[in-house]
Amino acid sequence: MKAPVSPKPFSSKYLALAFWLILLAAALWISELGRTALINWNGLPLVGQFWRAALQPALDAEFVRVIVQAALTTFAFAVCGTTVSLVVGLMGGIVCSRLWWQICWPGPMGLLLWRSIRGLLAIPRAIHELIWGLLLLNLLGLNALVGVLAIAIPFGAITAKVFSEILDETPTAPLEALIHSGVRPGVAFVYAHFPQALPNLISYSFYRFECSLRSAAVLGVIGAGGLGFQIRLSLSSLQYEQLWTGFYALMLMNGLVDGWSGWLRRVLGFVSRMDVTSTTLSHREAHIPSHWESPSPERSHRPLAFSQSMGTQPLEETLRPKRHWLVWVSLGAIALTVPLCFGYLDLEWGRFGRASGLMVELWADLVPGKVLPQFGFGLLPLAVQTVAMSAIAITLASVGGVLFSFPAAQNFALPGGLLDAVGETPRWTVGRTVRVGGLVVVRLVLLWARAIPAPILALVILYGMFPGVWPGALALAIHNFGILGRLMAEVNENLPDGPLRGLRSLGASGGGVVLYGVLPMNLPRFLAYGLYRWEVCLRETVIVGLVGAGGLGRLMMEQLSSLDYSGLAATLTMFVGLTVVVDGVSGWMRECVR
Repeated sequence: MKAPVSPKPFSSKYLALAFWLILLAAALWISELGRTALINWNGLPLVGQFWRAALQPALDAEFVRVIVQAALTTFAFAVCGTTVSLVVGLMGGIVCSRLWWQICWPGPMGLLLWRSIRGLLAIPRAIHELIWGLLLLNLLGLNALVGVLAIAIPFGAITAKVFSEILDETPTAPLEALIHSGVRPGVAFVYAHFPQALPNLISYSFYRFECSLRSAAVLGVIGAGGLGFQIRLSLSSLQYEQLWTGFYALMLMNGLVDGWSGWLRRVLGFVSRMDVTSTTLSHREAHIPSHWESPSPERSHRPLAFSQSMGTQPLEETLRPKRHWLVWVSLGAIALTVPLCFGYLDLEWGRFGRASGLMVELWADLVPGKVLPQFGFGLLPLAVQTVAMSAIAITLASVGGVLFSFPAAQNFALPGGLLDAVGETPRWTVGRTVRVGGLVVVRLVLLWARAIPAPILALVILYGMFPGVWPGALALAIHNFGILGRLMAEVNENLPDGPLRGLRSLGASGGGVVLYGVLPMNLPRFLAYGLYRWEVCLRETVIVGLVGAGGLGRLMMEQLSSLDYSGLAATLTMFVGLTVVVDGVSGWMRECVR
């Protein structure tokens, strides 16, 4: 009889945990926590005025009219930017798909082209839309075209990456069958593979629109117009009542879009906005069997909870919007809103021709002879500070998101939910009333946190803190906490309730169901969401750099304001390299926590 095999003393999960704890400890040391003063006591009265104004927003007719106009501008920016980014992302997603190259151009040359294209796309998506906005502002002047392109360029690259991963993770059995029958690979891809991936592509498109709405508000801070611009003006003049009116307008707009997109996805059967727990092609090789055998269970995993969103229904039944007449109204409104928003902004595409001279001057500053001398050891401390800021921010945001995701989940708070005893009559009691009230309050807190632009949060925090890593880290933590809390709450809501109700029927308390049922099942996905947002959070350090919060972002702002394009090119190169490293580390850690 063989002796039982002892478990491995050190697994990849423990290695990932040890790595993150070391990284966080280093980040806290770099932030000088406990070694320098953080609180600016003289500025705390301004922070108090800011919070008191929340109860007295400016509601005079003239200012409300200005806010409504600004909200329409922000919405139009988001719609136009999302539309262009989805068109770019769809074409780029096919070109960046490893599967596409494997079936259309197999061999070393196809692999080389695929890697080259994906590598090139890393550059535009690593540069934050705020930097794109400032660069385009210098080239094209103050025009609505700047805001649309600043969203479309990085979001188009991000969408192409995600779309390509969705296409590569979609089961290939129908595609294999058509190719085996003699259909040309490109035709088989369009007619057999793409329709299978379409539900996930649509679901992610809704999520991308919500991101565009937040980015449109951020771009307003640099003068592109919209609610962000009005909020920045109110903050600069210390008109906190007007500032909160802008905040409430952002919350209302984000809440309406969030509720509408969530309802439409549920009716269409697309449960999740996105899922980052699957093994993506940025971290492993796609595999198309040489003899076109059936896909393995690993290949059949869907990155957007395909099994939940599609179930066993045929594709045409899932996509056919027949369940509610409002679906047809929504789809018609989308088709009508896109051209109306482009017309409303009145984009001046001809400005590209007038900016040709400036582009020539810009390229003249980007020659190696001018850029290479800008590299120096001075960039390294700022790069380390940037990573430290993002690590602290995402740790705080993830912990807060996990804690708030439970009271924010409807299936926990509403009568008849998972916390009620099996067989208990779903009637209103004091405890249930408190849970529902908590649900509303928590969702409003999450909505406020994700709706308010991070640079505005950083400016408010800087009233009560000294400049450094912590104001930027706290601003990013609050903003990402709102996003993660909402995403994690959706994960809780999408859980299969059979095992959890089984625990409840065995006598487990509500807390026991959460600790021993929900948390173990959802923890890998929670961690994956946090690690995914870490990549985004690193890009967002540029935003808080706008207000002097530190890191490479602050240096970029100084170089842009002084038109030092050669120095900016060197800093951006460092930042892109940093983003690629963090992207790889985050991908490795997501693999470890699966």
